[in-house]
Amino acid sequence: MTTAQGSGSDRRPEPPFLDVARVLRPWGVRGDVKVEVLTSNPDDLIEAKQVYLGDDAQPVRLERARLHSGVLLIKLAGCDTPEAAEALRGQIVRIAHKDATPLRPNQYYHSQILGLEVVTADGEVLGKVVEIVETGANDVYAVSGPRGEVLIPARHEFITRIDLDAGRMIVSLLPGMLPE
Repeated sequence: MTTAQGSGSDRRPEPPFLDVARVLRPWGVRGDVKVEVLTSNPDDLIEAKQVYLGDDAQPVRLERARLHSGVLLIKLAGCDTPEAAEALRGQIVRIAHKDATPLRPNQYYHSQILGLEVVTADGEVLGKVVEIVETGANDVYAVSGPRGEVLIPARHEFITRIDLDAGRMIVSLLPGMLPE
């Protein structure tokens, strides 16, 4: 999830699934797996009743999710052995978008920002958002286009408007932020 301080509040349809974790490895002998949390709100996964695995989003019942020594462990229905858990290594765990905690105004999921066309307030097309770099202070949008790579902090000083319906982000940049 990213926070952008743009003034736009338009929203295109939400993605059907949100990536919330990646299976790292088996944990124990009962089919539990250790996961890397990919969301800022791990409670969305902990409280889920059903998750979706892999690129084809296969539905699987979540039997339990728990924190153990700072690590999130989950147990999926039908995964009852270390061997079955090993087969899940690297799988992306998703939840239905409708089950996620609602976003506050001017907050967006990364999946909503990636691919947006970025245009300056003067109408110059800078390209598309190809990556979101999480810095700790704020996200930075990496835009690839005619001027090469442009890095834009996700802050209200630079993001004028995000129009998800139009697939466009309008930015106001300071002198020197664009490559010559």
